[in-house]
Amino acid sequence: MQRPWNRPSLPVYSLSTCSGENRNMNICTYVTSISMQPKRYIIGVYKQTYTLKLLQEQPEFLLQLLSEKQYRLVQLLGKTSGYQHNKIIKLKEPIAYFQYHAYLEHAAAFILCRAKEWTDAGDHYAILCDVITYRNLNPDPILTTDFLRKKKIIRA
Repeated sequence: MQRPWNRPSLPVYSLSTCSGENRNMNICTYVTSISMQPKRYIIGVYKQTYTLKLLQEQPEFLLQLLSEKQYRLVQLLGKTSGYQHNKIIKLKEPIAYFQYHAYLEHAAAFILCRAKEWTDAGDHYAILCDVITYRNLNPDPILTTDFLRKKKIIRA
């Protein structure tokens, strides 16, 4: 049987971060809405990543809710480092821009956020974020960790 924290099926997101001309996207599942008024999220961001570096330089970012059709992106966005690979250039999926933030056109939605507070949470930082605005992009089913398990992309 799975460990208790691996049993729920969680939505799969990608953070789109940028600082100047430098851009990155990652995969994250440690995401939860935490307040309705004002609307806020807490997002777990792994330490020592390029995503974290860009967030520390520019605290505004897009939280992208991925669709099932995007499950193949997990390999590039989640299992490679932005320090070694320019993930934006390697994407084989259409990208558009909202303000100066890159987003995946086939994502289910994106949420423009601003990091407000950072808490050391072990191997991640728990980042409290304010929602600035959002946009629904398509009605496709969202990508979940159960879907990734069925495709044998993740084990847990």
